[in-house]
Amino acid sequence: MTAFPPEDGDGALIAKHEDVKDVFGAIDDDKLTAILELRPTISDLEEASIWLSGDPDIFGPGRPLKEIAGQIVALLTANEDDDRRGG
Repeated sequence: MTAFPPEDGDGALIAKHEDVKDVFGAIDDDKLTAILELRPTISDLEEASIWLSGDPDIFGPGRPLKEIAGQIVALLTANEDDDRRGG
Protein backbone atom coordinates (compact mmCIF):
# COMPACT_ATOMS: atom_id res chain seq x y z
CA MET A 1 0.00 0.00 0.00
CA THR A 2 1.36 3.44 -0.96
CA ALA A 3 1.43 6.18 1.66
CA PHE A 4 0.24 9.57 0.48
CA PRO A 5 1.07 12.91 2.12
CA PRO A 6 -1.62 14.18 4.50
CA GLU A 7 -4.27 16.48 3.10
CA ASP A 8 -6.21 19.38 4.53
CA GLY A 9 -10.00 19.28 4.63
CA ASP A 10 -10.23 20.41 0.99
CA GLY A 11 -7.91 17.72 -0.36
CA ALA A 12 -4.87 19.99 -0.78
CA LEU A 13 -1.54 18.53 0.29
CA ILE A 14 -0.14 19.76 3.59
CA ALA A 15 3.26 21.43 3.21
CA LYS A 16 6.33 19.62 4.53
CA HIS A 17 9.58 20.85 6.07
CA GLU A 18 11.22 20.99 2.63
CA ASP A 19 8.34 23.02 1.20
CA VAL A 20 8.68 25.67 3.91
CA LYS A 21 12.45 25.86 3.31
CA ASP A 22 11.93 26.09 -0.46
CA VAL A 23 9.52 29.00 -0.13
CA PHE A 24 11.08 30.97 2.75
CA GLY A 25 14.72 29.91 2.65
CA ALA A 26 16.69 29.84 5.87
CA ILE A 27 14.37 30.52 8.79
CA ASP A 28 15.02 29.58 12.38
CA ASP A 29 13.81 26.22 13.67
CA ASP A 30 11.26 27.74 16.06
CA LYS A 31 9.51 29.61 13.26
CA LEU A 32 9.72 26.58 10.97
CA THR A 33 8.10 24.40 13.64
CA ALA A 34 5.41 27.00 14.33
CA ILE A 35 4.57 27.21 10.62
CA LEU A 36 4.36 23.42 10.27
CA GLU A 37 2.06 23.25 13.31
CA LEU A 38 -0.43 25.38 11.36
CA ARG A 39 -0.63 22.55 8.79
CA PRO A 40 -0.41 24.95 5.84
CA THR A 41 -0.81 23.95 2.23
CA ILE A 42 1.81 24.95 -0.33
CA SER A 43 -0.72 27.52 -1.55
CA ASP A 44 -0.78 29.04 1.96
CA LEU A 45 3.02 29.27 1.94
CA GLU A 46 3.05 30.89 -1.49
CA GLU A 47 0.35 33.39 -0.55
CA ALA A 48 2.27 34.41 2.57
CA SER A 49 5.50 34.69 0.58
CA ILE A 50 3.90 36.96 -2.03
CA TRP A 51 2.42 39.12 0.71
CA LEU A 52 5.81 39.38 2.45
CA SER A 53 7.48 40.33 -0.82
CA GLY A 54 5.40 43.49 -0.81
CA ASP A 55 3.15 42.57 -3.70
CA PRO A 56 -0.30 42.06 -2.14
CA ASP A 57 -1.86 43.74 -5.19
CA ILE A 58 -1.52 40.42 -6.99
CA PHE A 59 -4.56 39.21 -5.01
CA GLY A 60 -6.74 42.13 -6.00
CA PRO A 61 -7.57 45.35 -4.18
CA GLY A 62 -8.69 44.95 -0.60
CA ARG A 63 -8.58 41.16 -0.57
CA PRO A 64 -7.27 40.00 2.82
CA LEU A 65 -4.93 37.11 3.40
CA LYS A 66 -6.46 33.74 4.12
CA GLU A 67 -6.35 32.66 7.74
CA ILE A 68 -3.30 30.38 7.68
CA ALA A 69 -1.31 32.59 5.30
CA GLY A 70 -2.01 35.51 7.63
CA GLN A 71 -0.79 33.50 10.61
CA ILE A 72 2.41 32.64 8.71
CA VAL A 73 3.00 36.32 7.93
CA ALA A 74 2.43 37.17 11.60
CA LEU A 75 4.94 34.51 12.70
CA LEU A 76 7.59 35.65 10.25
CA THR A 77 7.20 39.36 10.99
CA ALA A 78 6.83 39.16 14.79
CA ASN A 79 10.45 40.15 15.47
CA GLU A 80 10.27 43.00 12.95
CA ASP A 81 7.42 44.55 14.96
CA ASP A 82 9.49 44.23 18.16
CA ASP A 83 12.54 45.77 16.45
CA ARG A 84 10.50 48.79 15.28
CA ARG A 85 9.29 49.41 18.84
CA GLY A 86 12.79 49.11 20.25
CA GLY A 87 12.17 45.74 21.91
